[in-house]
Amino acid sequence: MIAIVDYDAGNVKSVEKALQYIGENPVVTRDREELLKADKVIVPGVGAFEDAMGKMNHYGLTEVIREIAAKKTPILGICLGLQLFFQRSEESEHPVEGLSLLPGEVVRFPEKEGFKIPHMGWNSIQINPASRLLKGIEEGAYVYFVHSYYLQAENEADVAATTDYVVNIHAAAEHENIFATQFHPEKSGEIGLRILKNFIEL
Repeated sequence: MIAIVDYDAGNVKSVEKALQYIGENPVVTRDREELLKADKVIVPGVGAFEDAMGKMNHYGLTEVIREIAAKKTPILGICLGLQLFFQRSEESEHPVEGLSLLPGEVVRFPEKEGFKIPHMGWNSIQINPASRLLKGIEEGAYVYFVHSYYLQAENEADVAATTDYVVNIHAAAEHENIFATQFHPEKSGEIGLRILKNFIEL
């Protein structure tokens, strides 16, 4: 069973539809037992980091997701989901702690003439050849981004892909059973569907 975590953070339906398109029958849930018995778990999300962590805590999902990760169930964070997997974000005026599944922090794009924030649109990615999530994806493939903050992973070995927008950013992360993309595979056409299939086939 593939479970999509529902914590009122949006983007759930588009992820669900993309999975259905490739022949899967995901369950959208915040039920602890359903999540813990799932074979694969996806944490989507759009919006603000602090608000999302507040909802995670409100629904009792913070410890559930940490438990899922600890028991080595493959788990995929998408967009805001990627950001939540790391230790902290500077999005709020005061520090907000994330799920801390991997070491790193989320920071705001610096202002630069000619670049709009949020970063919204198609960008090419440079892929770590060891990535399982991005297996078979062509180097320089274009995927779809929408974000104002970006990941700085602490460990270079956890970076599955990078892209350039204002600065070089960590566009995807991967460590053992933990996978995450800043871009939206569910909005990235055939390439995105291939990435979702890769995750399902792990």
